[in-house]
Amino acid sequence: MKVQSIGYNINFGENKKERFTDKFITHTKNAADMNDTVVVPRTIFKGYLGFMAGTTMTALGALAKNTKWLSNTLNTAGILTCLYGTWAFVRPFIVKDTSGVAQKK
Repeated sequence: MKVQSIGYNINFGENKKERFTDKFITHTKNAADMNDTVVVPRTIFKGYLGFMAGTTMTALGALAKNTKWLSNTLNTAGILTCLYGTWAFVRPFIVKDTSGVAQKK
């Protein structure tokens, strides 16, 4: 038998192009994690946003060393925003009568 006479009929399926975002779903171990949603209390979400915005303002204030008033303003606003974010994040856990979890109707 000659090697040249062996025919290869390999079918790898269709060559449809996969989008970049589809790779996240197809290459994850548990694809259901991509579609799950978690209901968080609104105050916890506000706290997260406040903390992230506050740390961003504080970092920008540290970078703006040349202008003293801008640096002081950004640092003060960032620290106050971080304090609000921390309070909003922990408020549902400290104050028990605060409504925060979405109720099913």
